[in-house]
Amino acid sequence: MGLKAAITAVGGYVPEYRLTNKILETMVDTTDEWIMTRTGIKERRILKGEGLGTSFMAIKAAEDLLAKRNLDPKEIELVICCTATPDMPVASTAAYVATQIGATNAFGWDLQAACSGFLFGLTTGSQFIETGKYSKVLVIGGDKMSSIIDYSDRTTCVIFGDGAGAVLLEPSEEGLGVQDSILKSDGGGREFLYIKSGGSMSPPSKETVENKEHFVHQEGQQVFKFAVTNMADYSAKIMERNNLTAEDVNWLVPHQANMRIISATANRMGLGEEKVMLNIDRYGNTTNGTLPLLLWDYEKQLKKGDNLVLAAFGGGFTWGALYLKWAYDPS
Repeated sequence: MGLKAAITAVGGYVPEYRLTNKILETMVDTTDEWIMTRTGIKERRILKGEGLGTSFMAIKAAEDLLAKRNLDPKEIELVICCTATPDMPVASTAAYVATQIGATNAFGWDLQAACSGFLFGLTTGSQFIETGKYSKVLVIGGDKMSSIIDYSDRTTCVIFGDGAGAVLLEPSEEGLGVQDSILKSDGGGREFLYIKSGGSMSPPSKETVENKEHFVHQEGQQVFKFAVTNMADYSAKIMERNNLTAEDVNWLVPHQANMRIISATANRMGLGEEKVMLNIDRYGNTTNGTLPLLLWDYEKQLKKGDNLVLAAFGGGFTWGALYLKWAYDPS
């Protein structure tokens, strides 16, 4: 059978401040009803405080995991931080997080695949476990989306929130853990969802700041169309490839971008809503935080041996699905 990479612990963190639809009504031309019918979001969490970045939330999520698992951080060998909003453009957020949590024996790096990042990170981390050379890999997904959102743009400001989640990967000889994944990308998608300036192609300048080119720009219709098709298609493909029926799947763990995309994916898989993990109404789209925060929220409902399908779609475009067997019973 060989080694599999199993999730053996989860942690999470969301900031205290709640940005509700009612508050957004006072900021931009929108209504609670409009936001709810199109996205399913009631409120999102926003990280407040001078100098606090994605690392602050990633550290909190990792510390939550370490405390629950009663784990010495020195045992962690690798930290992968999946984020679209690193603390800084160059210095690694993963390296900083590892040091701050006391994982002084670990190396780490940041992984950027937009909203699919955690899925890509989970697949990457699992390879290190499967080689047999590593026994404890921490995969963190988190974003401070409020740092790259224009709160006068009603097409994006209603969608995104801040948060982070973390999972610990360890070897399983019982065949539990990551079973299979299909990851895809299409660079043609970058004209529909991007931040125009701040990178090497268009470095920051007085003009780029004045023109609001450091905020997320999204062509909503195009992104929606691609996301609905690909998240649904690849969730179905991972089931077909692993001979899974709708009865076999215990949970869909879908990226929390939009309620309509989530419903379309569940329908394509033949799953009822009772099998779909949701927290979009409370957190909005936390980008890399969505999937680990779902596992954190639903951990007490998961049972050893449960079949989970994780699915995501992100800017770039990036997308994919992953089949996971849950490795432990609720404590």
